[in-house]
Amino acid sequence: MNRELLLKLYRQMALMRRFEEEAAKAYTERKIGGFLHLYIGQEAVGAGVIGATKPEDYVISSYRLHAHYLARNGSARAGMAELFGKATGCSQGRGGSMHFFSAENNFLGGHGIVGAHVPVAAGSAFASKYRGDGGVTVCFLGDGAVSIGPFHEGMCLAALWKLPVVYVIENNMYAMGTPASRSLAVEDASVRALGYPMARMTVNGWDIVECYNAGREAIDRARSESLPMLVEFKTYRYRGHSMADPGKYRTKEEVKEWQEKDPLLIAERHIQNDYPDAVSEIDAIKQSVEKEVEDAVEFAHNSPDPDPSTVGDYTYV
Repeated sequence: MNRELLLKLYRQMALMRRFEEEAAKAYTERKIGGFLHLYIGQEAVGAGVIGATKPEDYVISSYRLHAHYLARNGSARAGMAELFGKATGCSQGRGGSMHFFSAENNFLGGHGIVGAHVPVAAGSAFASKYRGDGGVTVCFLGDGAVSIGPFHEGMCLAALWKLPVVYVIENNMYAMGTPASRSLAVEDASVRALGYPMARMTVNGWDIVECYNAGREAIDRARSESLPMLVEFKTYRYRGHSMADPGKYRTKEEVKEWQEKDPLLIAERHIQNDYPDAVSEIDAIKQSVEKEVEDAVEFAHNSPDPDPSTVGDYTYV
């Protein structure tokens, strides 16, 4: 990975982390309502895979989506404003945490029903193939979605119609509070691909270089051969399932063990080892991200609430 790309992806991960840390703070201050599912600990997957996409590609996610939105060039201002329920939000304050959208960036949003967006991603990929525009759809889902009916429906159609779609399982080891060992009969969720059949791979999800390379391989294959792929990333979320979940089903030792493989620390080691002259840029990136997130929070705080007279807008086309 070249110097410029590594620093770019590191900044992306740093922005994801600080954005969500401030979102968690705002939630405890009751500035954010509803649910808030944090991505902290999984940043290398979203940054790496989406970093391998092109502008003509589509990205679709589940409800743990803030980082995906930011990686797809989403505005931190518009994202934070959406969390605050403001009219300047990326969904005009109508979607909240689980429903970020960005049409200009081909970000097809977050979806709150577990696994239900997998067939939607197949439809998006079918549209790209039908139009012949060369676009690839990247669909993010959690390990809890691989046993849901729509997951199998979407996978079946993707394989049957040879669609340019990459399904990304972010296996953070827990489906809400249930460990994967109690909900999956296999160690690697990617083996589900064999039933369709479909190419698969399982990757370490804490190393930005490995995540980017795996994402690029799968996306390039989907683009050049119009074939789907299931890629599983072994990762870990440091927080509970949502802000309402204290995560007491995990031991402190388990969390600490995973924090030793923190994606940002691993990325910093890559910078230090591969480009020692760029080490000084780490602090500059952190300061830049800090200012961007502070600005986003202030922007959201000062933005207007949606006008009640617009309640029916965007309901019908």
